[in-house]
Amino acid sequence: MALIPPCGVSVKMNMTYDEVLTYLDRLQMHKIKLGLDAMLSFMASVGNPEQRSRFVHVAGTNGKGSVCAALSEMLACAGYRIGVYTSPHLSSVRERFRIGSRYISEEEFAELGTRICGILGQEKITYFEFTTALGFLWFSESDVDLVLLETGMGGRLDATNIVTPLVSVITSISMDHEAYLGNTLTAVSGEKAGIIKVGVPVVSGAKDPEAAAVIRRVSEEKKAPLFCLGQEFDYSRGDKKTWRWSGKRGFAGQEIAGLNSAHPSLAHRENESLAIAALKLLELHEFKVDFSSMRTGLATMKWPGRMEYFEQPRFRNSVLHTESDRKDEVCRYLLDGAHNLDGVKNLAETLRLKFSYEKLICIWGAMSDKDLAGTLAIMAPLADHLFLTQPDGERSASVKYIHSYLPDEEKANVYCVPEGAEALALAQDKATGKDIIVIGGSLYLIGAMRALLLGDLV
Repeated sequence: MALIPPCGVSVKMNMTYDEVLTYLDRLQMHKIKLGLDAMLSFMASVGNPEQRSRFVHVAGTNGKGSVCAALSEMLACAGYRIGVYTSPHLSSVRERFRIGSRYISEEEFAELGTRICGILGQEKITYFEFTTALGFLWFSESDVDLVLLETGMGGRLDATNIVTPLVSVITSISMDHEAYLGNTLTAVSGEKAGIIKVGVPVVSGAKDPEAAAVIRRVSEEKKAPLFCLGQEFDYSRGDKKTWRWSGKRGFAGQEIAGLNSAHPSLAHRENESLAIAALKLLELHEFKVDFSSMRTGLATMKWPGRMEYFEQPRFRNSVLHTESDRKDEVCRYLLDGAHNLDGVKNLAETLRLKFSYEKLICIWGAMSDKDLAGTLAIMAPLADHLFLTQPDGERSASVKYIHSYLPDEEKANVYCVPEGAEALALAQDKATGKDIIVIGGSLYLIGAMRALLLGDLV
């Protein structure tokens, strides 16, 4: 017997991985719907699997995934079995679900997806609600010690916000998704603070006074102990390339020296400091991680598409139908999903302080609801050649639309190339081994470009 859900896709009782993907894609990947009623109702219908797992819940504007990656690696080095749920993915939806270094298999995804489709029947949920429900089911049936759960957007009305975690983490907060979260920093911060639960300790990286005041007020209302970067804990430079985490009030003056970040981003030490603070609070729940495991975890951490630097021989792209005599020359790449003002500022500052190059060649694409004027005002002056392209997705901005936000004085070396593979080929044609090709503006663009350069993650 086949079910016919509202999206019009026939649902068999034993669906393949591709059939579940087809069903899922019809739920509109980029559609945004905030609210918990549908999620609460559906999770009750599958036995509330989220109540059988323990969580660290992570919200914020930038750095959520980095905090999850750092926590996952440090805990794994100490021998714990850690589930991780993040979004969006780069090239495969399976990237959103991970236990240790293993992503969910196609067979597991198909089995759980079939179960969800069968229970839904005529009910309709969003893409994000579907994947969140699937994650809760997988983790509850996989005997994990802890799940690191990243919000999709905001916090208060996010589909993940049906859990009571052991620790809540709120990373840096800045303006983003104003159409959904509000057009003031106070409003946006209030949505992020919506993950704070009664009595559950909160680790906060909110440095802006307006945002920090909201986090403090909500924490006091919920009687949730608050641990703030720069107050209860901080970080500082150590010897050579290392850095030091320092615990103050609430952390008994503990210090961890000799830390080394695997990523070049200037923001990573901040995010990893939040992760260490969360780790120290997890000790109250019998999670023990020694200093050696912390150091090893941070030094080996990988977070694809976020300030990811690599070098490799020139990519042979069939789009140009040419065999260059420079095909064996190495190209240098920096992939960063920076898509809002603070993220792009961090990208620009990291390029200035951490990289040397002769020319900066940039491939840029963005969603149409982003701050195009602000982000381009930062990146365009840095680029010797700027290739504008268009990521997949109904929310993506056309190259013509992005180009309209450039001031006339920045249009001399700008190329409008809608097809991403062609933009990559043309950018390489401009580059030598002494230059750097920066790809950014959207994680959806990063996913497509990374797949061309390095292949899929899973």
